[in-house]
Amino acid sequence: MLEKYISILRPEVLELFKEDSSGHDITHLERTMNTALFIQKYEKGDRVIVGISAFLHDIHRIMQNQSGKFVSPKDSLSKVKEILSLTDLSEEKIEKILHCIEFHEEYNWNNPLNKENDINTLILQDADNLDAIGAIGIGRTFVYGGAHGVAMYDNSVGLEMSEDYSEENGNDESTIHHFYHKLFKLGANMNTNTAKKIAERKTDFMKEFVNEFLTEWNVDYQL
Repeated sequence: MLEKYISILRPEVLELFKEDSSGHDITHLERTMNTALFIQKYEKGDRVIVGISAFLHDIHRIMQNQSGKFVSPKDSLSKVKEILSLTDLSEEKIEKILHCIEFHEEYNWNNPLNKENDINTLILQDADNLDAIGAIGIGRTFVYGGAHGVAMYDNSVGLEMSEDYSEENGNDESTIHHFYHKLFKLGANMNTNTAKKIAERKTDFMKEFVNEFLTEWNVDYQL
């Protein structure tokens, strides 16, 4: 059933995301969907809702690229609903998919009230956040920084964890600072046990990478 819907939606999504150069392209959508479905096998939820919401969760990114200003997931719901009209999904399913997408970028260090008990939404949050960390996450972070003119590193600014990061106000001093502002915190803020287990290894890998980056940047080698 899910595969039928994705085959209908794929041409539209491919067209929308064909020019993305920020790390939010079709490969990110597919990985997020596959990760969400992997989590769903262990954590339950609705496979169709989880899969489709993951496949369509970043429509707001394309709208943001086109407008040049911040667009929240909520602002993309009318466009998502338009795309979903290509299918024969029930109104109830569509509303649940829209709900997942609306809240997928809420982090519980910003707004604990949005860490609700809807397992489909929690799985999408986890899947999207898992693709932001680890080896793939490192690659995507530097791609995003390059696309937005963010320096790799600025050693004139201290590296401290930020407590008030949000997507709307997420102007990082450098790509390396983004690890401290957001990425290092994601593992501890996963919702499901399945995602927490995956995130632990991915976070350890990122920390090793950043330590090596700083060693090389500062030419601080130990022979």
